[in-house]
Amino acid sequence: MAKGNQQPKQPKFRKDYRASDYLIDQVTMTVDLYESHAEIYSQLHIRTNPAVPAPASSLCLDGEELALKSIAIDGQPLPASRYEQDEDSLTLHDLPAQFLLETVVHIAPQNNTRLEGLYKSGGKFCTQCEAEGFRRITFFLDRPDVLATYDVTVRAEQAKYPHLLSNGNPAGQGELDGGRHFARWLDPFPKPCYLFALVAGDFDLLADQFITTSGRKVDLKIYVDKGKLDQCAHAMASVKNSMRWDEQKYGREYDLDIYQIVAVSDFNMGAMENKGLNIFNTKYVLANRETATDTDYEGVESVIGHEYFHNWTGNRVTCRDWFQLSLKEGLTVFRDQQFSADMGSPTVKRMDDVRVMRTAQFSEDGGPMAHPIRPDSYVEMNNFYTVTVYNKGAEVIRMLHTLLGEQGFRKGMDLYFQRHDGQAVTCDDFVQAHADANAVDLTQFQRWYSQAGTPTVAVSDDFDAEKNEYHLTLKQHCAPTPGQPQKEPFLIPFRIGLLDEQGNELALDWQQGTQRSQSAVLPFAAAEQTFVFRGVSSRPLPSLLRDFSAPVKLEFGYRDEQLAFLLQHDSNLFNRWDASQTLASRVLLQLAADFRASKALTLPTILAEALRAVLRDDAVDNAVRARILQLPDIAYLQEQVEIVDIDALVAAQRFLRRQLAQSLYADLLACQQRHRGAGGTDGAAIGKRALANACLALLIDSDRSEAYALAEQQARDADNMTDRFAAVKALAHSAAPQRLMVLNAFAERFKDQALVMDKWFAVQASAPIASVLDDIRRLETHPAFDARNPNKIRALWLAFSHGNPSEFHRADGSGYQFIAERVARLNDSNPQVAARLVSCFNRWKKFDDQRQRLMLAQLKALLGKSGLSADVFEIVSKSVAA
Repeated sequence: MAKGNQQPKQPKFRKDYRASDYLIDQVTMTVDLYESHAEIYSQLHIRTNPAVPAPASSLCLDGEELALKSIAIDGQPLPASRYEQDEDSLTLHDLPAQFLLETVVHIAPQNNTRLEGLYKSGGKFCTQCEAEGFRRITFFLDRPDVLATYDVTVRAEQAKYPHLLSNGNPAGQGELDGGRHFARWLDPFPKPCYLFALVAGDFDLLADQFITTSGRKVDLKIYVDKGKLDQCAHAMASVKNSMRWDEQKYGREYDLDIYQIVAVSDFNMGAMENKGLNIFNTKYVLANRETATDTDYEGVESVIGHEYFHNWTGNRVTCRDWFQLSLKEGLTVFRDQQFSADMGSPTVKRMDDVRVMRTAQFSEDGGPMAHPIRPDSYVEMNNFYTVTVYNKGAEVIRMLHTLLGEQGFRKGMDLYFQRHDGQAVTCDDFVQAHADANAVDLTQFQRWYSQAGTPTVAVSDDFDAEKNEYHLTLKQHCAPTPGQPQKEPFLIPFRIGLLDEQGNELALDWQQGTQRSQSAVLPFAAAEQTFVFRGVSSRPLPSLLRDFSAPVKLEFGYRDEQLAFLLQHDSNLFNRWDASQTLASRVLLQLAADFRASKALTLPTILAEALRAVLRDDAVDNAVRARILQLPDIAYLQEQVEIVDIDALVAAQRFLRRQLAQSLYADLLACQQRHRGAGGTDGAAIGKRALANACLALLIDSDRSEAYALAEQQARDADNMTDRFAAVKALAHSAAPQRLMVLNAFAERFKDQALVMDKWFAVQASAPIASVLDDIRRLETHPAFDARNPNKIRALWLAFSHGNPSEFHRADGSGYQFIAERVARLNDSNPQVAARLVSCFNRWKKFDDQRQRLMLAQLKALLGKSGLSADVFEIVSKSVAA
């Protein structure tokens, strides 16, 4: 911990990477679990690294909060003169080139509120070692480029902990004296220590099998809290779908005899890909129609896919150092996005992913924590598990896929696995494999790994009627980011189509030697570049950046009528939705400007009529229509202005929703009635529910009593959580007189379902109502709330700070003070979650002067606190420095 303003950790720099002087080839561990402590017996087979010239004769092992009980080398106790221990390391001196290190340490998992390393919660022992948690279990070279095989024995009281789990294949179990028992696990594949996992507890078990392409039988096991087996079927189906998809899409077969998932309720992350033993937050395992929405089902499938796909992209081929985190995370997010698209609707999946980019990631790119997908430095590695590394990293992989094509990308992936299986490598190694496999130069493309920020692409056009040519000129610019004042041009795959006056797609003739098609990917590589399309008889309307082919901001002078035309006619469904978002954003920003100028607010007819046409056009996919009806939120809008006037944006949003609800009431009601009550779990049923509930959300904004009654009935009578919670949320965010009654009935019905109660907390914390802070303080005392549980913190405090802009940004600063107090409290118990919470202040400079002063005051107060963790210090100090 730091004292006052003292920096708790010095930054690490990618340029300073040096291979380890020593390697650890084999780890043999015995973990004895007791109610008061845990005892860790460790045997490490260590040797000098032959790749390092003249390795040091001393070895510094990482270790935090470890009580060293004994230490020996090659069976002989090590004299005190040959080692020294401080608060975060153990240094050994005068070492041979090869030796066996044996240590015994005591730790206190019961007191580990950080939920890093080995901890006990909810009556279970559990681990989380990524990024640097293994050093809280035993002394080790806690870095990802040290790979070892593991032989692990877990021992505990049999009655309390009947299930003893670790990585790899089971290698024996049995009873011990005193009512204890043991289980032994062998992991034959070398892995970094961040992939180590251990779980001990009493669970219900769902077991199944999967037969691989080569005919191997793999045992599948999902462990969940007692009484939750009825919520596991979807998770098991998702495991099988993931394994089958990876075999078919990438030729990757699972390599162990057993694949296990354990769901735990106290977990800082969503899930963890530990080799053969994935540990999950219960949120991404448990689901049935009574307790989980369609979105929850999709989340379970996506996250299970993500962690399974890590077996090859992260485990078999891992990171050389933590600066390369996107090597595994960006790539695996892209793979799970592909998987989800293949399991459902590719267009809808793309819309949802792009929404995350344009809100959370673009915001991060524009703030004090902006960093490339491969950062150059960090103070606390936990702070770099970001939407930039994950989601923008996935977009970079997607661009590579676009440039190389499906077959070319698969060739690159095959070569990547062939070259680097069993190695710890870099992002450069990944890109080079694709370049070599396809005989292309990707040097410029690699700027996406080294340059931070969101490029803006400004597009202008010109039509030459005499030559029948249409010219598109693209200019790119990327604003300065911390430490990077100047940016070189990116290679941007820019997908477009051209529409004629009737909305028909034109065949594009733009590059000699290429086949004419209705969509083209322009290789935009210069600061400014013009592309010429021949054989065009009249001025077309461009459909730009189709499917969000690159993570950029687009500027083009569309008229409102042209956007409405694209919304109605574009053959690319993603760009239809994008046109609706652009049109609605333009309307909202103009309404906000009128509000600031004290002008009367009016509803533009063009937007209302465009949405009316969407409601009436049943030929368009229902899930797509549902997303078109979801107007841009404040987080999306604030990235389109220099200074955020939160009062004006909130007023504009409320006005527009109310006016649309009243103007389109009959059409919204008719559409809702046509599609409500859909049963089943197939894509058609999911789309109907999505559309009906999007209509209901707008109907509520009409403030009509019949709309309130409609939602009340749905909240009471729905036979699935999707419809029930949509109605509860609509009422909870309204002035309906039934609001509290419906919320109370929901809580009474689901008081024993922790994940459902998280929804109940979140829907109230995000409600844009004046009493919300009082409501949150009251909810903090609710029996279902536990400030030690990350899920509860996310449901209440993060839902307020990140999902309730009108109330968080109150002019009196009370929202800021409330969150800063919770950050200070969490800093001592769970710094990682505290750092997530404090990130709500990162964009303080985007707001008006008064709010800037209020936010900055809270940041400075936090910075001045004694004992500030490295996690919180890094974010707060960078925000203040901005």
